[in-house]
Amino acid sequence: MVFSNLGDLIDRSREQDKPAIIDLGFAGSPRKYSYGEFDALAHGTARALQEKGFKRGTRVALLAANSAEYFAVFCGIMRAGLISVPVNYKFPRETIHFIIKDSGAQFVFYDAQRHSDCPTGLPKAEIGNGALETFIDFSTDPDDFQSITPKPDERAMFLYTSGSTGVPKGVVLSHQSHLWVVKTRLEAGDLSHHKFLIAAPMFHMNALALAQLATAAHATIVLLPAFDARAYIDAIQAFRCTWLTAVPPMIAMILREETLAKADLSSVESIRMGSAPVSESLMSATRQAFPNAAISNAYGTTEAGPVVFGKHPEGFDQPALSVGYPHEGVELRLTGPGAPDQGVLEIKCPALMNGYHNRPDIPRPMSEDGFNITGDVFRRDENGFHFFVGRTDDMFVSGGENIYPSDVERMLERHPDIVQVCVVPIDDEIKGQKPVAFVVPRVGASLDAEAVKIFALAHAPAYQHPRFVWFLEKLPLATTNKIDRVELIRIARERSG
Repeated sequence: MVFSNLGDLIDRSREQDKPAIIDLGFAGSPRKYSYGEFDALAHGTARALQEKGFKRGTRVALLAANSAEYFAVFCGIMRAGLISVPVNYKFPRETIHFIIKDSGAQFVFYDAQRHSDCPTGLPKAEIGNGALETFIDFSTDPDDFQSITPKPDERAMFLYTSGSTGVPKGVVLSHQSHLWVVKTRLEAGDLSHHKFLIAAPMFHMNALALAQLATAAHATIVLLPAFDARAYIDAIQAFRCTWLTAVPPMIAMILREETLAKADLSSVESIRMGSAPVSESLMSATRQAFPNAAISNAYGTTEAGPVVFGKHPEGFDQPALSVGYPHEGVELRLTGPGAPDQGVLEIKCPALMNGYHNRPDIPRPMSEDGFNITGDVFRRDENGFHFFVGRTDDMFVSGGENIYPSDVERMLERHPDIVQVCVVPIDDEIKGQKPVAFVVPRVGASLDAEAVKIFALAHAPAYQHPRFVWFLEKLPLATTNKIDRVELIRIARERSG
């Protein structure tokens, strides 16, 4: 099957009564959507948007938790020739409004919980628990609608991610780029028997790319509205899920659940962990809990897609902590002082982004010969397997979320009793790393660690709040008169044990 529109990945020559999505967030019992029903929702959304007069290339935002309707709307927007803009609803309201304004979105789909976060003045429609059906005119035969055939490099979606500045920026991705991703991943063989469990948020590449693969493969998606360890385990058992994709902290939380010991996880055939470093202990524990599963440590970026590494061409076993061998459809190189065996990863492949939307202030992270400069440092072994080392800047990953210390510092320094802050990472068994803060309080201020944490939780995503707060009279300086982050990391490790 040859697909031409990223929002239209259904092979209509195959059984249309087969479950496409089992939505576990529906009020009451789970609701199953067949391929025919899902197709009608996506087509109906596309037609309704066109009938509202939205022209090709118009941006449409999604502000909601995972649901079958969310994914149908995401696909319908692109079928109509419009651009999908999934928004991270975990951001503070001001950041949500910034993203929607920056994208130029002219319409917003939201769920009931996010209604108050929608900007005023923009037309909108509710989705979730059947609300989408009131937006669609089902009196018209869905087969009458034909998805738009995109032009080369025509924009399909904006995925907002924090960059080197820490300010959310829209990564512009074309239909063509991610149709290549789908096509390439389907070459692994017939995946139609799989039940893909998705709990990661659909405003991230991780979940979206998996949902697109599952649809194109004519498989079944078991969809949770959000991640909950116990609900995740229950879903595996109840629906005999075969394929899991998760960030390592999700797997770590599952392994700590009391119900795991009695759970039947024998159906799981494949586990793909990515978006954060994986420890040897986590990999070992995962193998014990899922004895029938092939477990892989994966790597991808929003700017260059999820197809970067794969199996070794000579059949060598992938080392536990390696992300694999360079995929045959991708050009990779390591640059810098340690190259070619260690350095900054640069990628060239058909999945590369068009660029950043509306951000002329940010240099495109591209080399002169067309490689994406990831900023991620890797090393490779004698067999060509690659291992993630770290970032070239101060950014660190906590539970799959990128944290920029300067962002958290600026936020905390808005507190009237805080003069100066330095945020550094320490290791964490579940999150990989977590932020801690050194604070210089205002003289005479009555401030404790709990108050700092409460302030952070009120003004930023929860994953950014410092898990430990220590007070200093002044921050140590390096010889350059800059804050000595290396020394503070040493102190943080010492104090946290």
